[in-house]
Amino acid sequence: MSTTLVDKVIEPLTDCLTPEVAERIVNLRLDSQTQAKLDELAEKGSAGQLDASERADYQELVEALDFMGLLKSKARILLAARGS
Repeated sequence: MSTTLVDKVIEPLTDCLTPEVAERIVNLRLDSQTQAKLDELAEKGSAGQLDASERADYQELVEALDFMGLLKSKARILLAARGS
């Protein structure tokens, strides 16, 4: 498996994780208000009804969730390697 630039950015973060912190990261969920906003923006985006501000908000959320997903994946790998 080749190492990507994103891996090079995330790897130092995951190297700092304890099993307890990794477990907390794996269990992170959006709060209900943020999830509702994401759902609203996704629906409007699918219908082509986002204004410029909403499009920027949606893009920001998607990027944050992408990063969160990568970090969760690394945390799961760490936990699996440690047998947690």
